[in-house]
Amino acid sequence: MTKAEEFDKARRLAYKGDFSLVEKLYDPNCKHFDHRAGMEVNLDTQNAIMSAYENSIFGPFRVIYENEEFLCIHRYVKWTQQLKTYSYKNASEGYGTGIQQELVTKKPIYWTMISCLEFKNAKIVRHETAFEVLDYDASEGQDWNWEDYE
Repeated sequence: MTKAEEFDKARRLAYKGDFSLVEKLYDPNCKHFDHRAGMEVNLDTQNAIMSAYENSIFGPFRVIYENEEFLCIHRYVKWTQQLKTYSYKNASEGYGTGIQQELVTKKPIYWTMISCLEFKNAKIVRHETAFEVLDYDASEGQDWNWEDYE
């Protein structure tokens, strides 16, 4: 498996809450500049930030450059935010007492991302991802669709 394939798989799993491959690939002292947070974060903070985007779907990736010490990879991402809303319904309204919970799904957000990774001793020691929000679905007109990557 190439570095790009390993990284892509690790990130897909991490955004679903499984950090086992991230822990294998990343040096524990890895530094990551997170543009969403606007600061450099450590691996634990990076993992916590990824957890907030658990409904992300990564489309196909494209390697821009890869060797033993460096990887630059391009990916498209679809993120569908799901929010839990709560409301109180009482017996006088005919609903009984208690709190009603509803899951609200918002319109998907599409990103294009370029990630650059520095490796030492086969571990990721530096990671930075720049991303841009797209105003269109990146899969439209392509030979792939998001369902293939869920």
